[in-house]
Amino acid sequence: MSLANKLAEERRARLAAERLLEQKQAELHAANRKLGKHALALSEEIVETRAEVQTVRDENERVKSDLTVANEKIQIAERRLWHSIETIQDGFAFFDIDSRMIAANKAWLAVFDGLEDVKPGVSYIEILQLVTEEGIIDIGDMPPAAWREKMLDRWQSPSPEAEVIRLWNGEYIKLIDQRGHGGDVVSLALNITDTVRYEKKLNDARRAAEAASKAKSSFLANMSHEIRTPMNGIVGMAELLIDTSLNEEQRLFADTIKSSGEALLVIINDVLDYSKIEAGKLELHEEPFDLERCIHELVTLMQVNTRDKGLDLLVDYDIFLPGRFIGDPGRLRQVLTNLIGNAVKFTEEGHVIVRATGVPSDDMRQTELHITIEDTGIGIPPDKAQHIFGEFNQVDDERNRKFEGTGLGLAISERLIRMMGGHIWVESEEGNGAVFGFSVTLPTAESVDPSSLHVPEGLKTALIVEDQPANRTILERQLGALGIRTQSVQSGAEALATLPGEVDLVVTDHIMPQMDGMELAEAMREAGHQMPVILLSPSPTTAEQDPARRHVQAVLGRPTPRADLFAALDRLKDRFTAPRAPAVEPPPPPEPAGARAMRVLAADDNKTNRLVFSKMVKALDIELEFATNGIEAVALYESFDPDLVFMDISMPEMDGKEATRRIREIEARSGRHVPVVAMTAHAMGGDKEDILSAGLDHYLTKPLSKSAISGQVAAAQPAGTRPPLPEDQAAS
Repeated sequence: MSLANKLAEERRARLAAERLLEQKQAELHAANRKLGKHALALSEEIVETRAEVQTVRDENERVKSDLTVANEKIQIAERRLWHSIETIQDGFAFFDIDSRMIAANKAWLAVFDGLEDVKPGVSYIEILQLVTEEGIIDIGDMPPAAWREKMLDRWQSPSPEAEVIRLWNGEYIKLIDQRGHGGDVVSLALNITDTVRYEKKLNDARRAAEAASKAKSSFLANMSHEIRTPMNGIVGMAELLIDTSLNEEQRLFADTIKSSGEALLVIINDVLDYSKIEAGKLELHEEPFDLERCIHELVTLMQVNTRDKGLDLLVDYDIFLPGRFIGDPGRLRQVLTNLIGNAVKFTEEGHVIVRATGVPSDDMRQTELHITIEDTGIGIPPDKAQHIFGEFNQVDDERNRKFEGTGLGLAISERLIRMMGGHIWVESEEGNGAVFGFSVTLPTAESVDPSSLHVPEGLKTALIVEDQPANRTILERQLGALGIRTQSVQSGAEALATLPGEVDLVVTDHIMPQMDGMELAEAMREAGHQMPVILLSPSPTTAEQDPARRHVQAVLGRPTPRADLFAALDRLKDRFTAPRAPAVEPPPPPEPAGARAMRVLAADDNKTNRLVFSKMVKALDIELEFATNGIEAVALYESFDPDLVFMDISMPEMDGKEATRRIREIEARSGRHVPVVAMTAHAMGGDKEDILSAGLDHYLTKPLSKSAISGQVAAAQPAGTRPPLPEDQAAS
């Protein structure tokens, strides 16, 4: 190879080496640049990591500080909580899910009297074992094993019931255990010794009060019986004495004895009723009854007193108000008697009006009754209006000190109305009378159909002759409700001056000054006036005997029941239509041949009572036999074969209830049933039910009355016997 070629080849090799070096230098430079960038990034990352590490270190320090503070707070709260638990005088303990004690305060541990085994870690079963073995718990006659089993069953239940245990020293502990969701149990032991002892005192006091109440009730029952027995003789004999021939002074004495005895019975009944109300023994006995009839019967009974005082006792019963309701008629009569009696007592002149209105329910099944008693008496000062409903309270002023009474009537009435779910009130102004009223809601037994309250066709107008404004107002409202136009005058002379006019009917009062109702009717006929006349008289029997009765088409009692008024108007329809032949009443059936007298057996150990009874039935057509005790009554029942038995309850040797049971046993073999009527002085709550449960049919309380005895005899008359009552008495 030539030198030139060698040089060229070397030069080419050198150039190639230089190019390779440049290339490697370039690559090294690029690598250095890349390494520098990586080092820079790594440096920055190291800086950031160092900052994060420092932040974490700072956070850890803060958390450590917070945890230290929290732990300190927890320790403080725990110390305070436990200190509070230790301060509690009642026991407090914790148990884990395995029923092992975690902790307990001193009060809980004190029950165990320093037993070292009772400490944290002891099981509940071991505690039960210790308390029975050491005699800490008074378990009575129960075997220890049975007691422990009972307590363990209670402990293991999801919600243990509270349990009261008695310690050896007589203290009472109430255990209240609550199981948590995790199975832990919190146990409270409350010392209720003072509560138990206080309850024992209360129970002792209640038993003493009940014993006192029972003794009071027994005393009242005995006193009622002992008083009623001689009162039967007093009132009964006085009633019989009045029926005999007496001169004026003797009749006054007999009337005074009878009225005084009846007044004493009212006082006895008030005291007994109030005692029963206070003891919660008074019960209401609901049954269907006729309210209108009840009111009219009371007014009829009280009219004797009002006539003596010159008062008018009136009834204003709403023409569309139902007559029959469901309630306790006896208690409603008692309330009405108290209110009407008070009104009559405190009214010297004017009138007393009993008003009855009502608002029916939407379905017409109930009626809200409003009954008021209005009087024109002495009135009541406003500050004493509610005072009078208190026990033994009366308005104490010079005018009413002359009025006697127990002061219990209104108190009893207020309690009775409250028991019926109603309320009672009074409105009065001193010197201007008073209005007593009460409101009760009662089921309606029979509603009034307005379409049935029709009047005869042609009866369009009526003339009312009445000198008392209150009476006129009531008649105007009643007749107006029936669609009859009314015109009113105050006297017979005004009526004659008004006639004939457009008058289809004359309704006149009987007792009026100058010209009474009968004289008016006679004068009308003499003047040629032929329109019918209805006479309203407080004494219908007397009016019927008046010679001028032929001029009057109807005589009605005053106050007048609606049914009587409707019946009288219905009988007048012939006056406005074609006449018809009068109805002929069939003759009474002939008395059966050979009819015998009723046989009546009366059992009573009291000689006076037997005498009173015999005199009261003297006018009856009966055959009477007496027994002096229950044994004689049973014997006479078999030998005398009575149709009716009057049985005293309290008799020696055998009382009336036992005698009746013996009679019913005899009848069970024969299939016969003879009515047995109790005649007793027992009048406390429950006496009637107790007596009737012995097999008796009816119940009469002493003092007995002739009408009550006669009514029982008439009701029991069997077929084939003569009527026991005289005709006049049977008709009444």
